[in-house]
Amino acid sequence: MCGIAGIFNLDGAPVSQVILKRMTDAIAHRGPDGEGHIVEGHVGIGHRRLAIIDLSPAGHQPMQTTDGTLILTYNGEIYNFQALRTELESLGHHFHSRTDSEVVLNAYAQWGAACVSLFNGMFAFAIWDKQNQKLFMARDRYGIKPIYYAIFGSTLLFGSEQKAMFQHPACRRELDTDVMLEYFTFQNIFTDRTFLKSIKLLPAGCYATIPLGGTGLEIIKYWDYFFQEPEQPLAEEEYVEELDLLFRQAVNRQLVSDVDIGSYLSGGMDSGSITAIAAKQLPYMKTFTCGFDLNSVSGLEISFDERSKAEYMSYLFKTEHYEMVLKSGDMERILPRMAWHLEDPRVGQSYPNFYTAQLASKFVKVCLSGAGGDELFGGYPWRYYRAVVNNSFEDYVDKYYAFWQRLMPNSTIKEVFAPIWRDVSHVWTRDIFRDVFHKHEHKLESPEDYINHSLYFEAKTFLHGLLVVEDKLSMAHSLETRVPFLDNDLVDFAMRLPVSMKLRGLAEFVEMNENEPGFKTAKYFQKTNDGKLLLRKVMERYIPSRITDAEKQGFSAPDASWFKGESIDYVKRVLFDKHSRIYDYMDRNAVLRMVNEHLEGRQNRRLLIWSLLNVENWIRLFLDEQNACVMLEGKLS
Repeated sequence: MCGIAGIFNLDGAPVSQVILKRMTDAIAHRGPDGEGHIVEGHVGIGHRRLAIIDLSPAGHQPMQTTDGTLILTYNGEIYNFQALRTELESLGHHFHSRTDSEVVLNAYAQWGAACVSLFNGMFAFAIWDKQNQKLFMARDRYGIKPIYYAIFGSTLLFGSEQKAMFQHPACRRELDTDVMLEYFTFQNIFTDRTFLKSIKLLPAGCYATIPLGGTGLEIIKYWDYFFQEPEQPLAEEEYVEELDLLFRQAVNRQLVSDVDIGSYLSGGMDSGSITAIAAKQLPYMKTFTCGFDLNSVSGLEISFDERSKAEYMSYLFKTEHYEMVLKSGDMERILPRMAWHLEDPRVGQSYPNFYTAQLASKFVKVCLSGAGGDELFGGYPWRYYRAVVNNSFEDYVDKYYAFWQRLMPNSTIKEVFAPIWRDVSHVWTRDIFRDVFHKHEHKLESPEDYINHSLYFEAKTFLHGLLVVEDKLSMAHSLETRVPFLDNDLVDFAMRLPVSMKLRGLAEFVEMNENEPGFKTAKYFQKTNDGKLLLRKVMERYIPSRITDAEKQGFSAPDASWFKGESIDYVKRVLFDKHSRIYDYMDRNAVLRMVNEHLEGRQNRRLLIWSLLNVENWIRLFLDEQNACVMLEGKLS
């Protein structure tokens, strides 16, 4: 796991090695174990190394083929690299290291762009093809590893993080106000855009090429999710055995490492199941849990601390267990530093993840995560059921789009963004929502088809946002996070699994939606132990039933209570300040009206308040030249 960066002067002008080194220095936290740079005329390829497999100098990057015609800078882990290496050796390729990096390089030499479809793992890499004078970049199927790019004039820049590009004099930092509307509708970015104009994120499951003299990237999608009902379903027992085999295989595949591996242990089923399997192979492995101080918490948030469940599973699996407890002031303490590492604001209130990664990094360099289990196996039924009966695709879009307005509804957008409305009035967030399904051909004839449509949407957007957050916040601490649920074979299985193996209440909700939508289901939409039915059945073999049968509990701090209690002074200090930078773009009275609804207990707007605080910090850090320089120099904690 590493950090990559590069410069490609499309007009043939020479690249400065000094600037290239500054770019990799800006992301040194991603790779503290080594650095490398190759400059050949108009191309510069840089790398920061976090040594995980083959810790010797043989794994140094950038890495070249024997004849020097291909240069690789790579970030990721390919878990089937040993099988691919054997095949490549049979085809005449020779290896000088035990790394998966060298397998990626030789796979490209052998198969070209088609190699990416052979990789089972997480990756973002760039290859300079000297012979054909073109740059090739690729990102894994699911978007576990990021790669950003931008073209300023005749200069193409790329990197694992946007801040690497800031070191190049051609880079300009200007807020993309269109993305502000996208984020404050969905608390996420569905497109390939970022908060900064010109800088884009290569979409998941895509590769891109650009030749010398080119003016833009040619982006090719090589893979996409496709959830569908099987034409001839198997018996439940067969699905149980296949899932059991594939899950154990996925976890064991991702245990390859020359350094210690730990696991997050949240108290839920997904991380608990991974830990149960991994602990059989790694005796006394280390596990990590983040809990919350609940002395000033009320309502549903009283159940947010799951340390007791995690401790019980640690006892069962005999792990070396570490915990930390967050209090209300911990968010304020870490927010500037976290916002800097996160770069674009994304889904959720992610500062607990930052602290958990920080804890894990003190003991291990690799940590297993349960991300993906919910999105693949139907972990959010209260979402899918909101759009399960529809007259047409457009009807479905209207219903699901209304639900996914996580921060503010359409009716308030114009008022909130009044200061910039003239510039952003052309942005229709419903169209952004609908475009997620662009080129996703799927029949929509039954409730099951619409459920599969929702699973597709959430994997493409919500899961992707979680993965971007996970990468940034773990790599901020030089920690590699692995996600066994996103094993290719396991994902392929989940996509062809019948909806009836994921959800138990579909028939009931079809009837409810037809007769009395909303009212009867209100209680259900708050909490349920529906969802992930087949996964629960399999996991009963490994973890206690009190975990597999539990109601779904997300990993979130009790900020709804804290924001109107112990953190209220901080919230007011930032958001009530008429000089806060967000009010260059948002109407202060409209914002404060919604904030006060939370502070007075009339509405739960914790996600909005978190997002406002996060974006305020982002503006101060990324649009203020002095603050950005301070952060790049590591002086602001």
